[in-house]
Amino acid sequence: MTPAARVQAAIELLDQIIDAARTGGAAADTLIARYFKERRYAGSKDRRAVRDLVYRAIRRSGERPVSGRAAMLGLAADDADLVPLFDGSSHGPAPIAEGEEAAATPSLVPAWLRPRLDPLVAPEEWPALLERAPLDIRVNRLKGDRAEVQARLAQAEPAPHSPIALRLPEGFAVEQDPAWASGLIEIQDEGSQLLSLACEAAPGMVVVDLCAGAGGKTLALAAEMENAGRIIACDVDRGRLSRISARLDRAGVSIVETRLLNPNQEVSALADLAGQADLVLIDAPCSGTGTWRRNPETRWRLTEKRLAQLTAVQSHLLDIGAGLVKPGGRLVYAVCSLLAAEGRDQASAFVSRHSAFLPEKAPLTAGRAAGDGLILTPGHDGTDGFFVARWRRP
Repeated sequence: MTPAARVQAAIELLDQIIDAARTGGAAADTLIARYFKERRYAGSKDRRAVRDLVYRAIRRSGERPVSGRAAMLGLAADDADLVPLFDGSSHGPAPIAEGEEAAATPSLVPAWLRPRLDPLVAPEEWPALLERAPLDIRVNRLKGDRAEVQARLAQAEPAPHSPIALRLPEGFAVEQDPAWASGLIEIQDEGSQLLSLACEAAPGMVVVDLCAGAGGKTLALAAEMENAGRIIACDVDRGRLSRISARLDRAGVSIVETRLLNPNQEVSALADLAGQADLVLIDAPCSGTGTWRRNPETRWRLTEKRLAQLTAVQSHLLDIGAGLVKPGGRLVYAVCSLLAAEGRDQASAFVSRHSAFLPEKAPLTAGRAAGDGLILTPGHDGTDGFFVARWRRP
């Protein structure tokens, strides 16, 4: 592909991504994979170059652009080397018309979300929200320790906060390494690892992972429990929950049972666990504003209506979780969000509804106090953005 053809390919992909964001379609990564599956002539260098153009254009556009061409013109306004590539060639984009250069202005955070960010996420931190995320792995303590893995993976460096995290260079093929195949390591952002460590899970506990998804934190909890005790991994998404089994086998975990829940019928489905859990983890569905480094196009998907739906679900899950905690047990709430409504405000509202639960400070060296919880941010901590709060039932 010529440089101009790469720009045109990026425009076509951006059109698809913008449309998907508008209609609730597939994620950017999925659309990019489909695009090149249908274009076998594009070599690896072409694919990398086009992908880079696409994500650079997405990252600079906090507001959803009107078109892929508008998004690329915005990028060209920042990168003068792109301007000559709008050359009207057979596979390239049409020449830039008068006035088109101003099609998009850099805007990292959508205007309607700026006042909703947690007060600690100041404007000087916003650029870090869209930087490329590092490649972190979690060492499975059931099979080894960090020093052992670092000796096997010469390119790995200890991450700054988690004692079980290593950071690898971009592009490292983790899932092709024998350490991954043997279950010694898992891909997991350091922030997610810290959330699992904040639970202080211990051997012999009864643990409910109420929103287990594909099981990343479930695996981390099992390792902290030394594979002794009981974990009930729950979710309403059958597809995501079904992916746990293979991961458990690879990690050498045998204490996890899965439970598929029907929405709005969770209480009856979990009645046998009422007041029985030493620990309930609620890694709740959220806006994902803390993961823009990985999925920057999600800024274009979030709406006022969707945010209201998410906060209602979070409150509902917290109420369910409170009913599962036994006297002396712990409830941990987390969201990969930097919005006050999903973090500190949600925690404050929970205490107003459940005054018997006493706030506890999470035992982490990273993060900053945000109301009754802690907030981790890319700019301050170098992790994905998370809010975490925990309470003890006396």
